[in-house]
Amino acid sequence: MKRLIVGISGASGFPLAVCLLKELKKNPEVETHVIFTRGAELTAKYESDLDADDIRALADVSYDNSDIGAAVASGSFPTDGMIILPCAMKTVSGIANGYSDNLLLRAADVTIKEQRKLVLAVRETPLSSIHLENMLKLSRIPGVFLMPPVLTYYHNPGSLAEMERQIVGRLLQPFGIETEDFRRWG
Repeated sequence: MKRLIVGISGASGFPLAVCLLKELKKNPEVETHVIFTRGAELTAKYESDLDADDIRALADVSYDNSDIGAAVASGSFPTDGMIILPCAMKTVSGIANGYSDNLLLRAADVTIKEQRKLVLAVRETPLSSIHLENMLKLSRIPGVFLMPPVLTYYHNPGSLAEMERQIVGRLLQPFGIETEDFRRWG
């Protein structure tokens, strides 16, 4: 069984995190551990009818972001890695600079130090020099993937939901997790 940490930060894109958790819930071979920030809770109110309890119900295990002593804060807790979706630039900065003042950042820090895969679905536009420098720093670390949730059209999507599932399918590729609706080029 794969064990995946899903972090949700306060950037716009909360529906993508919901789509990711729903897709993973369909897969009995994946155990999900979710952490979401206060910013994510606030963004959810603007972008979804779901609340924190609804999100917790989509995951196998959920953690309070202030619980720095949770299992996912330790390298001895085995996981296949972590996805942060959406990943705010504040979160990127914290990870890039080793500032682990909450569980989401600590779990990302542990993921890096244990040389596990870390996928960051970075969300911001336009990007400043500071954003780019932090992302460049992270891109040089083996196992870190910077994957903005970019829309694709080659698969002829018929709805926003199809586009979301395509993005989620792409984000799961580094972990070798396939989703039924993901379409590859060609």
